[in-house]
Amino acid sequence: MFKRILAALVLILLIATAVPAMNQASASGTPYYVKINSGTLNMRKTATTSSNVVTKLAKGTAVTVHSQSNGWAKVTANGKQGFVSSKYIAPKAATKSTTAAKSTVPAKTTDYRTKAISVAKSHQGVKYKWGGTTPKGFDCSGFVSYSYKQAGVTLPRTAAEMYTKGTAVKSLAPGDLVFYATSGGKKVTHVAMYIGNGQVIHSTTSAGVSITSMNNSYWKARYIGSKRI
Repeated sequence: MFKRILAALVLILLIATAVPAMNQASASGTPYYVKINSGTLNMRKTATTSSNVVTKLAKGTAVTVHSQSNGWAKVTANGKQGFVSSKYIAPKAATKSTTAAKSTVPAKTTDYRTKAISVAKSHQGVKYKWGGTTPKGFDCSGFVSYSYKQAGVTLPRTAAEMYTKGTAVKSLAPGDLVFYATSGGKKVTHVAMYIGNGQVIHSTTSAGVSITSMNNSYWKARYIGSKRI
């Protein structure tokens, strides 16, 4: 009888120690995505709901899971690291299309860039307002910053500060930031968002939130460069 009890205890100990190890190993470095029905998912500084929110992740955002324990996952997303509830993320299956996409825009950026563009387009017609950062009125950087913030990405406040972030690109993809020197020279004073087909969406003093061709003679002459966030 004693031997049976001892054997049972040993088996329980083996299971208890093996399961967490297997869970952590399978999660380490694994690509997941945010699986929610609406709203955003809070990424917190520590694994508790009372911890500070590091950032908010939109539905479909790609995350890298480093480990999982007690219903929380330690992840990296949008260049930031923190903890999210494990029940709101799901493994991202590798597909041929995903592999092919790596040659253009990294898969992890696709979702929030697409949402930022969608938010931007939904505010066409909003009037220009110096220092404006809300749909009541936008200046150029306030508009781009607002659009990306709704997609879960925080950008600096001014166009000049935005130009110091991201990676410089020559071959543009939707969501890239496009910079101009409206006062001449090389000083960045205006920012727009590339939406494809040679077009940008931005907030200008003359037309408010509107879509413009990059081949427009005024803007083409003042183009400085582009960055991918």
